[in-house]
Amino acid sequence: MLLVEQGPQAVTLKAVAGRIGRTHANLLHHFGSADGLQSALIQRMTGLVVAPIRDAARRSRERKDPAELVDVVFDAFGANGAGALATWMILNGNQDALDPILTAVHDLVEDLSHEEQRPDAPIKDETLQLVLAALGDALLGGPMARALGLPRDRARAIARQMLLRDRGVVEA
Repeated sequence: MLLVEQGPQAVTLKAVAGRIGRTHANLLHHFGSADGLQSALIQRMTGLVVAPIRDAARRSRERKDPAELVDVVFDAFGANGAGALATWMILNGNQDALDPILTAVHDLVEDLSHEEQRPDAPIKDETLQLVLAALGDALLGGPMARALGLPRDRARAIARQMLLRDRGVVEA
């Protein structure tokens, strides 16, 4: 995938057209602009990311261990390129293109809140902290961990510990 291989700056109409064997004019007609292409990409990414996160959140409740949820969220922002794309869009003034993913996250949190057994569960706070940690890790996690002499997956471990603490689980 062009986004993951070369970053969001490479997701241009010309590059995508070349990758899929279409003409630049073809894609320009369909998407209207590079912003339109990136908006369509974030829309598609939303569909591919939200369902696995929902499933992992439900399984983490059953298992009482959020490790899978943390991995799925961190992978969505890191390995799958959502963090780089979101940051690129924000920095280029195309914040509105993020509305589909923000709406999907909001709806997911609402659904999970209704299913939650703990009435005081800080799901919104946990979501904010987990997403921001995953985004930060996607953008700066590797270099920062190296600079601090920490293992590369340390941010994931911290996120998991935070979620366990919120659930009243103390690890030995």
